Amino acid sequence: MKLPLAAAFLAFAAYAAPAQAADAAAGEAAFKRLCAACHIVTAEGRRGVGPTLFGVVGRHSGKVEGFRYSAANQKADLVWTPEVLDKYLTNPREVVPGTTMAFAGIRNETERANVIAYLATLK
Repeated sequence: MKLPLAAAFLAFAAYAAPAQAADAAAGEAAFKRLCAACHIVTAEGRRGVGPTLFGVVGRHSGKVEGFRYSAANQKADLVWTPEVLDKYLTNPREVVPGTTMAFAGIRNETERANVIAYLATLK
């Protein structure tokens, strides 16, 4: 069945519409539930199992002064862009094989986007 040009355009426009914007407030709640046991979000503070995530978006992997990273993370040579964080938070061990981070990942795409939106506010 052939669609008229206008109908085809409308179908494409609906498909190509941008995803709903991420919600940093919902990301903060998810962060507290999923990440806060190991990570802090301030520039200074208690040492956790994981490094501070203050300023993580745009930072090079393995670069928080004074934190002892795994060899895999030190060698990863990643920049934590939202796109890289999305892949990493989906499956950390796939992105950085040998990481010692004991976290299976965030499978829910919306929840992951929200966490990344929250991390982007930490400056």
